[in-house]
Amino acid sequence: MSRTLAITNQKGGVGKTTTSVNLAASLGAAKRRVLLIDLDPQANATMGSGIDKRALAATVYQVLIGSHDVASVRLRAPSGQYDVLPANRELAGAEVEMVELERREVRLKEALESVAGEYDFILIDCPPALNLLTLNGLTAADAVMIPMQCEYYALEGLSDLVSTVKKVRAHLNPRLEIEGLLRTMYDPRNTLAQQVSAQLVQHFGDKVYRTVIPRNIRLAEAPSHGVPVLEYDKASKGAQAYLALAGEMLNRTAQAEQVS
Repeated sequence: MSRTLAITNQKGGVGKTTTSVNLAASLGAAKRRVLLIDLDPQANATMGSGIDKRALAATVYQVLIGSHDVASVRLRAPSGQYDVLPANRELAGAEVEMVELERREVRLKEALESVAGEYDFILIDCPPALNLLTLNGLTAADAVMIPMQCEYYALEGLSDLVSTVKKVRAHLNPRLEIEGLLRTMYDPRNTLAQQVSAQLVQHFGDKVYRTVIPRNIRLAEAPSHGVPVLEYDKASKGAQAYLALAGEMLNRTAQAEQVS
């Protein structure tokens, strides 16, 4: 059964795209069938997967406006471990066009119905804003993964995001839940980071992933080479952290299926 995760945070620079690309690669390495959807006009997940956004004949933009289906637009990441529904700058205009379309909040959800059975996981890299693109991601998802840095302002932004998830669940997607909070760019030597991390665990309990993504130069370098860190330096702390996150996710999924 396919599980769709929206990887989102309204705050920028928290590691959403890094998490999307490297989690897709790690789940792929675990022999899971994965589709990564780039919903950000910056197209960093597309480029970070080794796909040139300037050479694309069609993108998720055409899928959203209904001129193409997912199967005709998706590409295999050059690493060979997952599929990508790519994006480019054209996506920035989708918001304006979608405003006048019928069922504008569920365009992505409906487009994915034709391919959902082909994947174990569908990961959606949402833009750092609460807009129509993010809304499409949240409406299409079963759950939300929230990457966040352990700093003061992150806690304020988190309460806004939790409120947004509740609103989407009430009006558009009753099955939407928070899958988990992922601590990113973590430096254990930083006292504030330790305090915020402890607060997260205190307030959200099991919703906070045990896996912590450290600050790691290899993670930062990998996108400039157009590959996930798993391909760039598998032995790095960043690569090992995302492999651990994939393992933790798979264990959670297996436990949930046993319960149901």
